[in-house]
Amino acid sequence: MTNRGTVAAVDLGATSGRVILGVVDADDIRMEHVARFPNGPVTLHEGDREALHWDVVELYRQVTAGLRDAFGRHPEIASIGIDSWAVDYGLLRDGRLLGLPYHYRDERHEHGVAPVHERVPAAELYARNGLQHLPFNTVFQFAADPSVQLAQRALLVPDLLGYWLTGVEAAERTNASTTGLLHATTRGWDPTLRAAARLPSGLLPTLRDPGDRLGPLLPSVADAVGGRAPVTLVGSHDTASAVVAVPATEPDFAYVSSGTWSLVGVELDAPVLSDAARRANCTNEGGVDGRVRFLKNVSGLWLLSESVRTWERGGDRIDLEALLASAAAVTAPVPVFDVADESFTPPGDMPSRIAAWCAAHGLSAPASPAEYVRSILESLASAYADTLETIITVTGRDVRQVHIVGGGSQNRLLCQLTADRTGLPVLAGPVEATALGNVLVQARAAGLGGLTGASLEALRDRVARTVEPVRYTPTTSPTSTHRSTPRRRMSV
Repeated sequence: MTNRGTVAAVDLGATSGRVILGVVDADDIRMEHVARFPNGPVTLHEGDREALHWDVVELYRQVTAGLRDAFGRHPEIASIGIDSWAVDYGLLRDGRLLGLPYHYRDERHEHGVAPVHERVPAAELYARNGLQHLPFNTVFQFAADPSVQLAQRALLVPDLLGYWLTGVEAAERTNASTTGLLHATTRGWDPTLRAAARLPSGLLPTLRDPGDRLGPLLPSVADAVGGRAPVTLVGSHDTASAVVAVPATEPDFAYVSSGTWSLVGVELDAPVLSDAARRANCTNEGGVDGRVRFLKNVSGLWLLSESVRTWERGGDRIDLEALLASAAAVTAPVPVFDVADESFTPPGDMPSRIAAWCAAHGLSAPASPAEYVRSILESLASAYADTLETIITVTGRDVRQVHIVGGGSQNRLLCQLTADRTGLPVLAGPVEATALGNVLVQARAAGLGGLTGASLEALRDRVARTVEPVRYTPTTSPTSTHRSTPRRRMSV
C-alpha cells in the first residue's frame, strides 16, 4: 500500500493563470505543468469613464479546460485547490454574478477610503484589522461600490471559482484576512467594520480554513472536466500558499514573494497591532495553520513588465534575458526611486513615469532601456532592504537570511542586489512556490506522501529536500544615485 497521489493546483496570478499537477510521495514532489493562460485587466466603458475589470468568466473557462487536460493525464487526481491574488470579489444575487469584478487598479476604489475612515478612524481600523493601508483593500472597494446593496453574497476570486465548481459558498480565511473586514485577533468577521462599509446582512459568507474540504464537483462540472475530485481549500491568497513553500530550515528567516507585487515579511504566531506597526504601514495577514504573515506590500516586477510592454508598443523587440544582462553590466550611477509612489500603480508608460519622478526629485533619468531596468531592480532591492529593516525594528525579530520565492527568484540581478542591500544571504527559489504550497496543503489534507498531520515546518522541510535554492551572498554596494548601506546582519 502506498500513499503516493496526485493533486491539481489552480494558481491564478495578476498576469497569468496555471493548472499544475503535483505528484506527491514519501520522497519527492513532482510538479507537472498542464495549462498556462494569460490574465489581465479588461477595459470597459462605464458612463463617463473607462473601468478596469477581471474577465472571471474567461478565467473559469480556462480553469475547467486545464482541469480537463489534467484529468486526461492523471484520472486519479485526489483533490483540486485554488489560489489567486487578493482583495477583488464578485457579487452574487440568486446565485448569479452581478457583472465582472473590478480590478484592484481601477481608480474608483479611492472614493471608498474617506467614507470608511469617517466611520472608523484609521488608527481604530488598524487596531481591528491590522492591515496596511492600501486604497484597494476590499473594505474600501465595498464602500465605493453601489452594487453591493443589490447583492446577497460577495465572494473573493478563488472562492467565486470554487463556488462555480462545487456550488458551495465560503470564504477561505487567509484571503479573507486581506479584505480589511476580518478582525486581526479573533480572525472572524468584524461587525463594526461590516457596518463601516455599509454591507447588507449576509453578504459575507461562512469562514473556512486551509485544508477544509469545500465540496465535490457539481455533476455538470465533473462531466465537463472528466473527473470527480473534490475541491480542497488551500491558502487561497497566493502569498499564503507561497509562504508555505519557503524552504526554510531555520526559524530566523524573512521572505520576499516576488512577482507582479513583492510581499516582504516574516512569519509570526500573533499579530502586531502597535502604533509603530501602523505608522510603518505594515500588515498582518492570515497564514496557513493560523500563522500571521507580518509584511508590507511593495511594488514588484510589474514595473519591469509594464516598461517592456511600453517599449514593445513603441516597436522595439525586447529579449528580456539580453536586457537583464545589459542591466547587470551597467556601471554608471542610476536613480533609485520610490517604487511605492502611486504614479506607478496604473497600467501605462512606466519609463515616462520613472523619468517624471526623477525630474520632480532632481535626479537624472536613466538614459537607455538597460539603465531603466537597472534602476527598477536597484529600486526594488532598496525597497526590500528598507522594508525588512522596518519590519525587524517593529517586531524585534532576528533575521539571518532572506528567501526569495516566486517568479522574481529567477531574476539573478534582483537577487544579488537584494543580498547586497540587505547584507544578508539570499536563497532564491522555488519559482512555483505558490503552486507548491497549494499542492502541499492539499496533500496533507488528503493524507498523501506521509504528510498526514504534518506541521508547517515539516512541509517546509519537504520543500527543502525537494528543491535546492540558489544562494547569493552580499558583495559590493549597488550602482545607484542613492545608495543603501549594506547590512551584515539585521537584528535589534
